[in-house]
This record gives sequence, structure tokens and C-alpha cells, in this order.
Amino acid sequence: MDRWMEIRRRVLVEGVSKRQVMAEEHIHWKTLKKILEHGNPPGYRQKKSRPQPIIGPYLGRIEQILKDDKQVHKKQRHTAKRIFERLRDEDGYPGKITQVKTAVQGLKQRSSEVYVPLVHLPGEGQVDFGHALVKLAGKLVMRPYFVMALPYSDAYFVQVFERETTEVLCEAHNQAFVHFGGVPNRISYDNPATLVAKRLGVHKRELNQRFKQLVSHYLFDTHFCTVRRGNEKGVVEGGVKYARLNFMVPVPVVNTLEELNKRLIESCLSDLKRKVRGRGATKEELLAVDRAHFRDMPAALFDASLKVSTTASSLSLVRFDCNDYSVPTRYAHHPVVVKGSIAKVEIFRLDRKIAQHDRLWLKEAVTFDPLHYLAILEGKPGALDHARPLKDWNLPECFALLRRRMEAKEKYHGDGTREYIRTLRLMERRSLGRVTRAVKKAVQMEIYTRDGVAQLLISGEEFRLTTFSLDGREHLRQVHIAKQDLSSYGDLLGPQEAA
Repeated sequence: MDRWMEIRRRVLVEGVSKRQVMAEEHIHWKTLKKILEHGNPPGYRQKKSRPQPIIGPYLGRIEQILKDDKQVHKKQRHTAKRIFERLRDEDGYPGKITQVKTAVQGLKQRSSEVYVPLVHLPGEGQVDFGHALVKLAGKLVMRPYFVMALPYSDAYFVQVFERETTEVLCEAHNQAFVHFGGVPNRISYDNPATLVAKRLGVHKRELNQRFKQLVSHYLFDTHFCTVRRGNEKGVVEGGVKYARLNFMVPVPVVNTLEELNKRLIESCLSDLKRKVRGRGATKEELLAVDRAHFRDMPAALFDASLKVSTTASSLSLVRFDCNDYSVPTRYAHHPVVVKGSIAKVEIFRLDRKIAQHDRLWLKEAVTFDPLHYLAILEGKPGALDHARPLKDWNLPECFALLRRRMEAKEKYHGDGTREYIRTLRLMERRSLGRVTRAVKKAVQMEIYTRDGVAQLLISGEEFRLTTFSLDGREHLRQVHIAKQDLSSYGDLLGPQEAA
């Protein structure tokens, strides 16, 4: 640069002749001309492409391969190495892999898509799902997480769920709207089967029936991105990545998803303190503007549960979402309605709830309520020790002792097991804790009948001693009851018994 500056000064300021400068500096006149025309060295400038005699004839073939790759999944597209192998084996390419790599890189750069920055209005939202590893109850598992982002304020709502289903999506919307304090006017989505039943055009969709009900309940507008154009909701795409890297690194170690989701809500609230780049305000301040443009929340949240009509099997099991749930045996072969939420499964017969279980998220699993099968076991006591619904039923030790004593009593003539099952059926109307206390007391008092345990249960839990008072009942003071002679009851006994 010093030499460049000195040559320009001598010719343009001091008036030294160009011929003299060329001789003294040993430079060509074209070089001098360049120095005088440019205040700074312009660097190397290539006016035309170099000839490519080896790779040149194959550039069209490479370009076609890359074009065809856009129609397949990105994980199954050609690498530069694979393109080189195909050119060598199929087209007789004589060159080396380096030229192929350079050609592929150049063609990809020229064909890379350019995006237009979008304006994000207050009161709009975007939704997407991501996946992250979670150490859940000591086991490392992959779980989906729901993200709703507000592009204007860049505020996030993040929650982890067991699976990505329609009822999960609906419940996630409920929680997000409560978290943000309102309903966005317009929400952008991808095209998952949990929402879209059929694509009718670039942005027009036939919605899943359950999602239609959600939209009708909250009355927000929907926008569905062009297929494989996630950039149309780039804020939430970035939010999915941000949540994984900032909220779930290192891998969360929790006992339940509820515990993890509480942490995520705290992280979302803490994130509101950050300032948005180029906006000069925190996310919390911008969220207030978003809320001013939201729709009001309806009086009640949307019922996100999934309802299915089915029939209980001969094993008193009802199938829902590929899992089986027990019902009382008297409802076997009867039509029922299953209402499944993200937390529980409720089963109804007509207008009555007949069973409730925690929701299973596995496949082909079975959950039993032992109480559902006691009625049929009373008629088949020999199946008690082999009944699958009772296999993992861990009762207090006093129940096993009561059973042994009942079965040892000769007066039952082999029906001690049935008497024990009848005692267990007390839990159909009373809690395990109350029945356990009655059983313990019965064992202490050497009472080994179902009716005896029931009497202890009632007298110990329901009856309360009360004192009758005539205060406020003055008219009863005039009632007089004559004393009865109980000796006449002796006539009912024989002379020997009376003695």
C-alpha cells in the first residue's frame, strides 16, 4: 500500500512523467494505469471463467442430479462423493473427485433459495413441534415438545408431551392461551395429519374434525405453510431450536413430565426479560402489545379430550388408542363411550361414568382395576389366585391373614375363599384405607365373616354418638310411654331353655 500511494503521489501531485516512474519502479504501463485509476489496490478481477475441459461436459449431468434430489427427502440425497461415483461408473468421467466437489458446491450456491424478510403484526402466533431427549424416571427417552411463538414479541410457550396427537395439540393450545393471557388472531402451522385431513391447494386445507372444533371454539384464523417451506413460520422454527438448546441442555433429569413442564414454564417467563434485537424493548413489554391485539378468552376452555364409541369385550376391556382399559364385568359386551384426555381415560355407559384410569401412552398395553373383576370372581372363587387383574394388586398384609383365617374355618365348608372375595368387594363402596382399618380390627377381634367386617366398617366410620335434646321440641314433653313387661318374652322359650 505504501508503494501504491507513493507512485500515485509522484505522478498525480509532483508531475513526474509516467515513463520515468515505469522505468524506476519496473512496472508495466497497464499496471501504472491501474494504480492511477484506483485509490486502493482493486485486487484480482477475473473477467471470464476459466475453461474446464475435464469436468465441463459433466456439469449438466451434475445439475440434473441436484435438481432431482429436491424431490426426495433430504436424508436420502446425493453427496458429492456419490455423484462422483455415478459419473465415473455410469458416464465414464475421467477426472478426480476434487473437481466434482467444487462443481457441486458452486451449483448448490447458485441454486440456494433467497427469502424475503416478513413483517410480523402484533397478535399473531406460530406453532410447531420439536423433539428432545429427556431422562424420565431414570430412562433416557425421546419426547415431542410443543412450541407456540408470538413473532411480534418473540415470546415462547413450551411444553413436553408423551406423544404428538390431536388431543395433545388441543390441550397444548388451551395451556398456551392461558399462559399468554389471550387468543392470537392468526396462527401459522405446518401440515401435520393431526390438523390437516386433506390439502386442497397451496394454502387451502380441509381440517381435521377435532381441530375444526378447536378453531370454532376460539375463533382464530389459521394459516398453513406451503409444503416444505418452514421459512413461512421462521420465528417458531427458531424457537424450537432455541428451546432445545437453552431450556433442555443438559438433558433434563426428572421423575415426571409435570415436573419438567413446570421448569419449562419458569424458563419461558424468565426469557421474557430479554431484549429483542433491534427493538429496544424487552419481550415482556412487547408481549403487552401482543395482548392488546388478542381475542378475548371464552368463558370456558375447549374440551380437548377425544371421544370414541366402542364396545366392552368379553374380558371387560375397552380399547382406546391401541391400549386396553378395564370396566366392571357387568358392562362386558355393552356399548360404551371413551373420553380420553392427556392425563386420564374415562369410560361412560349411557350418562354414567363406569370407570376411570390413568392414560397409557404405550402401545398394546393393558391396565386393570382389580375391583372391576371381584363380582365375577365371587361366582368363580377358584380363579382368584390366577386372575390376571389381581396379579399386581398389593394389599396390606392383614388381608392375606384374614383370607387364611376365613379359609381355615370349617363352617364355611370350602367357601372361605368366596367369603374373602365378598370382603374385598367392600372396597367397591369404601376406600382401601377404611376397609384396611376394619380388617385389622376384625383380625384382632377374631371376626372372620364379611358381614362382621362390614359392621366394624360402618360402626367405626359412619356412626357417631349423638345426644337427643328436647330443646325446641316442647310438645314432646307431653308424650308418656308406659313401661313394658318383658317377662312375657319368656313364654317363647321352652321350660328347659327358660330355666
